[in-house]
Amino acid sequence: MLKHILLFASLITFFIVQSQEQTEFCNQLQAIKALVNNEHFKPKPIDDSLSVGVYKLFLEQLDDSKRFFTQDDIDLFEVDRLQLDDYISNDDCSFIDKYSTILTDRIENSKEIIKSFSKTKFDYSGKDTLHFAPDETYRYLKNNTEIVNFWSKRLRYNILFELIEKDSIFKNLSANFKNQEKDIKPKIIQKELCKLEELQNKKGSLSQFVKEAFLNAYVAFHDPNSSFFNAADKNTYVNALSNDQLSFGIITQKNDSGDIVIAHITPGSPAFIDGNFETNDVIKSLQANGVILETYCVSNEDIIAFTNDEQNKTITFKIKKQDGSVKAVKLTKTKTKIDDNTVTGYVIKDKANVGYISINNFYSDFESPNGLGVANDVAKELYKLQKEHIDALILDLRFNGGGSMKEAADLSGMFINRGPLSILKYGNGEIFTVRDMNRGSLFMKPIVILVNAFSASASEFFAAAMQDYNRAIIVGSPTHGKASAQVILPLNEDSELGFSKLTVEKFYRITGESHQSVGVIPDIRLPDLYDNFKTEERYSAFALENDSIEPTLKYLKLKAFPIEKLTAQSHIRLASNSAFDAVKSLNQLIIENYFEINTAYPLTLQHVYHNINTYHSKWKEFSEIIDTNPSTLIVNNTSSTTEVLSYNEDQKNINEAILETIQNDIYISEAYHIVLDFLNLNITD
Repeated sequence: MLKHILLFASLITFFIVQSQEQTEFCNQLQAIKALVNNEHFKPKPIDDSLSVGVYKLFLEQLDDSKRFFTQDDIDLFEVDRLQLDDYISNDDCSFIDKYSTILTDRIENSKEIIKSFSKTKFDYSGKDTLHFAPDETYRYLKNNTEIVNFWSKRLRYNILFELIEKDSIFKNLSANFKNQEKDIKPKIIQKELCKLEELQNKKGSLSQFVKEAFLNAYVAFHDPNSSFFNAADKNTYVNALSNDQLSFGIITQKNDSGDIVIAHITPGSPAFIDGNFETNDVIKSLQANGVILETYCVSNEDIIAFTNDEQNKTITFKIKKQDGSVKAVKLTKTKTKIDDNTVTGYVIKDKANVGYISINNFYSDFESPNGLGVANDVAKELYKLQKEHIDALILDLRFNGGGSMKEAADLSGMFINRGPLSILKYGNGEIFTVRDMNRGSLFMKPIVILVNAFSASASEFFAAAMQDYNRAIIVGSPTHGKASAQVILPLNEDSELGFSKLTVEKFYRITGESHQSVGVIPDIRLPDLYDNFKTEERYSAFALENDSIEPTLKYLKLKAFPIEKLTAQSHIRLASNSAFDAVKSLNQLIIENYFEINTAYPLTLQHVYHNINTYHSKWKEFSEIIDTNPSTLIVNNTSSTTEVLSYNEDQKNINEAILETIQNDIYISEAYHIVLDFLNLNITD
């Protein structure tokens, strides 16, 4: 009788929790629907078109590799493809549960299949064939037999891959294969099980992951830069674009053994001051506010989310030291400077002194509308560089994904006298001109800006303004093509339902043109490792279209650069530069072996070895050409930086590595020579 009462009580508790979760999801969905409708730059109607788009994005987020759901599952889900708009309009959230239930079942089934292989002897005779094809050609598996076959092949390939990575000599592999395969097999099986458990624990639970995936899909249908944020997501995003943050000063990563380890400790941070933490310490668990997060089979993203949670200001870290001892250390967050969000000026010397500054992102002090960020830091470094009597400046925006538009405007204003920088257009059609209101500039000598396909948003704002004023020569490859701005808005007053990063405006160049889905086109193109990877915004589903507006602005352009002459001289250098030829070859190698791969071969040690070794040999050959490319450049610190480094031995070692990286970077070298060409042309003219 007691057993039945306890079972009944458990069921009641289960249904109460389910009901509460369902209610919260419904509230979130209705709130996000209203928010998008009121605030998005171009909200779309809730109709069948939305239903089809959201359905597609939702399934992609749940099972992007099509390794869990079967075709029968998809047939079952198909009823929702044209009904999601009706569910949303009618506040009917019951549809979400079947996705959580079925995904849970499929992951559990995959785990059982993987575990069963522990007792199975794998066949590497070549009876089975490995097929490799582009992602878009993947189909859902038909039945459990196909699922078993998928995991069997995946595990066998991963085992062979791991063995080949450990020993690149085929003779050794072949001679010791039986024993080594026996040793590595359980580790590979455990690693795959861990990945599945990470997925089950994502966002705290699989059910929560599914719900947030749908909220994300709903917002992303309106444009790919809008998304749903829970509290931890929001803090992680904001912190990444801040020049300082409340932090423990610990950067973590997952090692090859699946442990969460400390990769870096920020000087001056709570972890640094505490003294109990060292790099390579293993974090076993985190505890805060009565919640314990065991780190086994948990992703590093979930660790970051836990430590970034606003509620978790004090956390007890359980760490395993290198000597095997275990410590529990309590830390409280303090304001900590973010290492990546700083800028440092360097001087490149050969036939002219050229300043070099790399800007990782357009960080700012988001807590204060007048807070100082990257523009202020660049100004400080520019002051130091000008004391070194530089003749020109290289600003490196490669891989700069953007950040604060205010910082981009402030930085632009440092290099032009006065005038408009960009035109903002809001959803209601209103237009606002962003201007540099301050007369004069901090630096009037030549500038080269390095960009690539990962230079986005605020980076493009700045590069476009500099190009339109003929203030800088843009060098590299076309940028990402994101000409929209987002704000983070709470779904309700107390933010308990979460947040949405929402696109609220588009920005245009002062010419009236837009680089949305096109990118800022460099004045001088350079071959890039990432060419044709299709990572730019135009390849994202539901990207905003490119358009233009009528220019109404007057601005004073500087004299145009002699781009044709500079490009011709650059092409002559590139034609005899084996490093850039190697970049092109590497780019083609990656495209053929990943993005456009379409091949099949028997599942044997010999065939997998041949495939991997051929790729690695070519990669090594091309990489060595790039790495050994002779450089005549000399890179120095400013006098001010040299003085600071004299007091910090650790930072001095890091600095030496940075100087060497700058010196050997073929893109920085070419940018330097373009500047030199321009300086020489000016003297000749």
